[in-house]
Amino acid sequence: MVEFSTILAGFGDVFTLWNLAFVLFGVVVGQFVGAVPGIGPVMAMAIAIPFTFGLDTLPAIAFLVGVSKGGLVGGAVPAVLMNTPGTPDAAATAMDGYPLARQGKPLKATKMALFSSVTGDTFSDIVLITVSAPLAILALRMGPVEVFGLMIFAFAILSGLIGNSLMKGVIAAAFGLLCSMVGADPENNTPRLLFGYWQNYDGLPLASVAIGMLAISEILRRLSQITGKMQSAVEVIDTGNPDDRRVTWAEYWSCRYTMARGAVIGTILGALPGIGSTAAAFMSYASAKGASKEPETFGKGNLHGIAAAESANSAVVGANLIPLLTLGIPGSVGAALIISALMIHGVQPGPLLFENQGRLIYGLFGAMIMANLMNLWIGQLGLRFWIKVVSAPESIIFSSALLLCIVGVSMATGGIFGVAIMLIFAGLGYLMTSFGYSVVIFIIAFFLGPRFEMSLSQSLALMNGDWTRITNYPVALVLMALAGCSVFWFSTSARRSQT
Repeated sequence: MVEFSTILAGFGDVFTLWNLAFVLFGVVVGQFVGAVPGIGPVMAMAIAIPFTFGLDTLPAIAFLVGVSKGGLVGGAVPAVLMNTPGTPDAAATAMDGYPLARQGKPLKATKMALFSSVTGDTFSDIVLITVSAPLAILALRMGPVEVFGLMIFAFAILSGLIGNSLMKGVIAAAFGLLCSMVGADPENNTPRLLFGYWQNYDGLPLASVAIGMLAISEILRRLSQITGKMQSAVEVIDTGNPDDRRVTWAEYWSCRYTMARGAVIGTILGALPGIGSTAAAFMSYASAKGASKEPETFGKGNLHGIAAAESANSAVVGANLIPLLTLGIPGSVGAALIISALMIHGVQPGPLLFENQGRLIYGLFGAMIMANLMNLWIGQLGLRFWIKVVSAPESIIFSSALLLCIVGVSMATGGIFGVAIMLIFAGLGYLMTSFGYSVVIFIIAFFLGPRFEMSLSQSLALMNGDWTRITNYPVALVLMALAGCSVFWFSTSARRSQT
């Protein structure tokens, strides 16, 4: 168990001007990129990772967390004003936010989204701080066989939940594992799949693969869709009534049960790898509509619809870090990017993280709480400014992002070879997305590949190559059985939906 003095020291590390400045900067950047349709916090995090290389670990990770949290708040702005979600999670917010804006209440809708988002996010952070350390102690009792079973189960869940096809999900995961094998064998240090380039001996650069697949491929896709002059027709209607520009305490308090339900749904789903904030937002919206005495008002500008969607999708952010910090398994693309940033700074996520880096982790928890407060403050000050941001031409935004990606990867990998790898995986990401293969599953499998391979080798050694001995490991047996049941369930569900 982490000592209380370590916990206090970790929380105290946040309260320096340097660290708080990076949290604030991350929140501002996150809200900005969330407000611009098509960019999103994931792309911003992917671009920012190489630029955090020269920072200490805490301000670097705190900055990325601030971008992630701020992006969810910013994503609600174009969803409310333009019916064009800045992030996929805000699609449910648009269902009631846009009709409310058309009624002359855009600021009321965006402020309700802000308050609900901060409420759900804070709830999930408290759960993360409370349960992550005990879960890490439990995870330490898991041996290589149990870890292997857990990763099989995680891949089965991810393949079934992300994307429209279980088979395509499995193929994407297998391709990610294959790419992770480039370089030296983690067990015997034997070189493989080098293709004549000695630079591949240490494996494909994390920054190049992540930015290429997530950021560059999306930039190329968006640039290919630009035809002619880009401009956003945002018509902000003002009724002149001060009540239409604010959310009163009575209105906020009337949504307390809706926000509580959404926060619980988001936290539970966020702790399960692969489900994501978009699914949480729509499940919370559906449950709020089902529990309402006036379900016919949903979709016509009901504040409860905004509260349900935003509290759930923001609660996923903190909960996603539960499997990441305790098991080393990222539950989303954002969590996978945080893993890559931790590894760049020499920190290995997993059960030993609390024992080896307890002060850093509780410093991160403190940064998350401060990011929530800053989200609330910056959101209230900047909502009127973000409304103007949505009119930025996409051609300028994406051209600048492309330049930042090339410069950042060149700095992180030490030369042009990393940029070439990035461009190769940008093309692969573009093709995978075009043919319906999940880039998310590929990235997570790529990050988990070395650990998966090591646990497989250790499991074979422990069982002397006899898989019938897995009966001596009941936890691993149960996890593999759950993986098989998950594959069966997802495949039958897909067949039912097609008939």
